[in-house]
Parts: sequence; structure tokens; C-alpha cells
Amino acid sequence: MKEKTNLLNLVYVAMFAAIITICAQIQIPTAVPFTLQTLGVFVASALLGWKRGTLSVAVYILLGLIGVPVFAGFTGGAGVLFGLTGGYIIGFLFTAFIVGIMCDKLGRKLWVLALSMTLGLLACYVFGTVWFMLIYNYTMGSISLVSALGMCVAPFLLFDAIKIAAAVVLVNRLDKVVRL
Repeated sequence: MKEKTNLLNLVYVAMFAAIITICAQIQIPTAVPFTLQTLGVFVASALLGWKRGTLSVAVYILLGLIGVPVFAGFTGGAGVLFGLTGGYIIGFLFTAFIVGIMCDKLGRKLWVLALSMTLGLLACYVFGTVWFMLIYNYTMGSISLVSALGMCVAPFLLFDAIKIAAAVVLVNRLDKVVRL
């Protein structure tokens, strides 16, 4: 029975890594692309919990690191991960952990889902923006926090709020019919 459980866990982790990959390809290209990656991360971590959800994000990131074209625009490789926007991709680990741990501890009530996804996204924004500033300052010159926030966070707030709302509804509906 334990082998069946372990196999199912591997399948769930792989399935959600694939879902995040698909979500990454649904994008509106800009300097920092609008994608549905965070939607995939929210759903994976809320449904799978912190261990399997964070692992599915780690698998996604490792696939991209070794060059599999899983990131936005069918890109991959260390250059993408360690480039300007790579901090947001790595920040997905923090998002998955926060969403997963809150859902594991507090359940999947609507307010828990919304709050955990908001806090997870905030962690991703913080890590990604600090990363962006470090890489930008090293490669292109100085950038202020206000400028970085104006480029990397402000344009995405409304879109990310819509993704959180969609993820909350999706997880709430799936939780009633699927046991992962």
C-alpha cells in the first residue's frame, strides 16, 4: 500500500509540474511577462500541501535549470533562471511553501486560500524584486526600489489579484470533488 501512495505522490508532483509548465506558456509578453505560472503554483500548493506542492515547483525549476523549455515563452536554462526575472521563478518556492503550509494547517476555507495566496505572492514579489535589482545593478547600472517596483510589481497587481481569485475558486471547486 505504501508503494501505491508513493507512486501516486510522484504522479501528482509530476502532473502539477507539467501544469505549471503549461501555465507558463499562456502569456502576454512584456519585460517581465504576464503568465499564468503563479496560478499553477497556487493551485498545486493548495491542493497538494506544502511538501508535494513545493516539490512540484522545485521539479519545474530544476527542469528549467537543466535546459528543458518550461519557462515562459518555451525558454529554459541557467541563463533564464539567473537572469533578471529568475528571482520570481525561484520565488515560486516561497509561494508554494506559504500557500501549502497555511492550507495544511488551517484548511482550505476561502479566506485561508485568499490570504495564503496573497502572502505567498508577496513573498515572491519581495524575493523576485530584490533579485531583479541585484542583477540589474550588476549588469546595467543602478536602479531604485521605486523604479524596480514600477517595472516588476505595479503592472502585475491587478492581473495577479485576478489569478488569486481564479485560483481560490478553482481550488474550492476541485477540493470538493478531487482528493489529492
